[in-house]
Amino acid sequence: MVMAMSDSGASRLRRQLESGSFEARLYVKQLSQQSDGDRDLQEHRQRIQALAEETAQNLKRNVYQNYRQFIETAREISYLESEMYQLSHLLTEQKSSLETIPLTLLPAAAAAAGAAAASGGEEGGGGAGGRDHLRGPAGLFPGPGGAPRDGAGPGEEGKQRTLTTLLEKVEGCRHLLETPGQYLVYNGDLVEYEADHMAQLQRVHGFLMNDCLLVATWLPQRRGMYRYNALYPLDGLAVVNVKDNPPMKDMFKLLMFPESRIFQAENAKIKREWLEVLEATKRALGEKRRREQEEAAAPRGLPPAAAKAANPFEEEEEEDDDQPASPEVEEERVDLSMEWIQELPEDLDVCIAQRDFEGAVDLLDKLNRYLEGKPSPPPVKELRAKVEERVRQLTEVLVFELSPGRSLRGGPKATRRAVSQLIRLGQGTKACELFLRNRAAAVHTAIRQLRIEGATLLYIHKLCHVFFTSLLETAREFETDFAGTDSGCYSAFVVWARSAMGMFVDAFSKQVFDSKESLSTAAECVQVAKEHCRQLGDIGLDLTFVVHALLVKDIQGALHSYKDIIIEATKHRNSEEMWRRMNLMTPEALGKLKEEMKGCGVSDFEQYTGDDCWVNLSYTVVAFTKQTMGFLEEALKLYFPELHMVLLESLVEIILVAVQHVDYSLRCEQDPEKKAFIRQNASFLYETVLPVVEKRFEEGVGKPAKQLQDLRNASRLIRVNPESTTSVV
Repeated sequence: MVMAMSDSGASRLRRQLESGSFEARLYVKQLSQQSDGDRDLQEHRQRIQALAEETAQNLKRNVYQNYRQFIETAREISYLESEMYQLSHLLTEQKSSLETIPLTLLPAAAAAAGAAAASGGEEGGGGAGGRDHLRGPAGLFPGPGGAPRDGAGPGEEGKQRTLTTLLEKVEGCRHLLETPGQYLVYNGDLVEYEADHMAQLQRVHGFLMNDCLLVATWLPQRRGMYRYNALYPLDGLAVVNVKDNPPMKDMFKLLMFPESRIFQAENAKIKREWLEVLEATKRALGEKRRREQEEAAAPRGLPPAAAKAANPFEEEEEEDDDQPASPEVEEERVDLSMEWIQELPEDLDVCIAQRDFEGAVDLLDKLNRYLEGKPSPPPVKELRAKVEERVRQLTEVLVFELSPGRSLRGGPKATRRAVSQLIRLGQGTKACELFLRNRAAAVHTAIRQLRIEGATLLYIHKLCHVFFTSLLETAREFETDFAGTDSGCYSAFVVWARSAMGMFVDAFSKQVFDSKESLSTAAECVQVAKEHCRQLGDIGLDLTFVVHALLVKDIQGALHSYKDIIIEATKHRNSEEMWRRMNLMTPEALGKLKEEMKGCGVSDFEQYTGDDCWVNLSYTVVAFTKQTMGFLEEALKLYFPELHMVLLESLVEIILVAVQHVDYSLRCEQDPEKKAFIRQNASFLYETVLPVVEKRFEEGVGKPAKQLQDLRNASRLIRVNPESTTSVV
């Protein structure tokens, strides 16, 4: 009882919702007024929701049923169209045969009429009427006595005359009239479109002969006249139906290696006629040439093998024949009547439209496996031509998927689907090129979107993280996608990685070197980049040498710039030098100086400290020591073999400034106490600072510096200027 009530309530609710006068606002208002509380509204909401789900299920079921019926109907229509075309073809043949029969009897009738006229006849008026009746049709025969020229039948003669009449309207094609046995099959106006961008090119007129297709362009100044454009033999011509995709409608494509052309008919009916007549004419031409080959190969006096093949009642006799089958007969045994082969071009179009790339490639693999090792008769060639056109379309779609204009947010894995299908299609090289181009665009976009920070080191950390993470992901994805392909792809990846490193170094240099950051900041930034390069070595990709090669000029410029700053500062301090001991005033300051000198490598600095907070060295020499050792430490962080001489020459120039100043002061100072103090500073430079610089350089570089050794050994013979002479200190 409850179920019956619920069913009746649901049906009543359905009728209420389906009524034409239903208004949602009034319905909700009445429902809220009649409900006792929230519970009633919830129950009513559940009933409406259940009704909506039921309606949705019914709609899905109906759509599915209608869809299947639509497919079946489309197939039936296709079958009916084929049968109607065959029936029309048979009727046309019967009509031509019936028209030919009376014409063949005309010579005999003319002879009989002549005999009757010679004997006097029975009635004069009747004889005259007979002569008048025979004169018109007899005029069709150009030869004497009504015999056809060159043995051609009257039907072929009429077709040749029709072709001649039409081609007289086409400029530049008179040579076509010299081909014997050629006649017009079909002709009509078409509009040609560009294959790549589907832009309208020109109006043309197509003349389909029994062995070729003539395309002539329309002359707008001369109505009804055309100019010769191209002639395509039907043997090398493939016809492909172009699916209607507004605004592209009623189009078909002609494939002629290595080009293709797209034409649009006036309507769907004319397009279908073009496709059917082209296919039928190609089949007739192939059958004719096969028949000619068999007749040429058969012994004289025997009927051609084609006559036997055309008789279905002689199949058993052919099977019992001991003679080996001709190559043409063997080729015809390739079975293309299976449903999946017949529907393969359309199925490929559906897969491409639905972006089911895997399904499309699976269908192509299935066809290739089926046709592997089999001959290639004309039907197989036509099928391959249709399939190759779909392969080209599929390749274009996959190429578009990998184009840099597509979304780059998915990372390298987002390209795996398109890359794998291109590799399966035998386009491994193109897949590699497009994959790397896509990743280059992604890396470039990621670098451009990186916000420039005020702190250079912070920005460099972010830049290195973004770039090297993307590079690492790309390398791993590349190894996954192209593991089984030609090793040449790996060379392309190495070239791409170097190019990508160029983008990174450009962004790196603009932030670090172009902004004139300090040498210590530049050294820290380069250290960060080197560390990330070492991490790439875990997957076998070492790009450290690439970074060195790209940064060598910038680092060299930074070293020269900082060297000049140190030299200028040292010269400035030398100009104000008073040769007095340092007084640090507080023990804390003295302790701090001791730590700084210990950090510079001067471990025995205690011997140069005096009572209280005094230091028995000049402020200029101490500042020079700290600045020189600081420069050496930062330069060693930037060091690589290409910078060896740059760093060594910079150190020698900096040291010579201090050494020359001490030598000059010793020769110019007359006060014995100050001269002794200068000697003490010179001893500190020669015996403490220079050995520390030499040792630290050897530790950082890995080999001793002969220039520094020579400088220390010859430090007691220093030339100050061209006018001075060398002196012993």
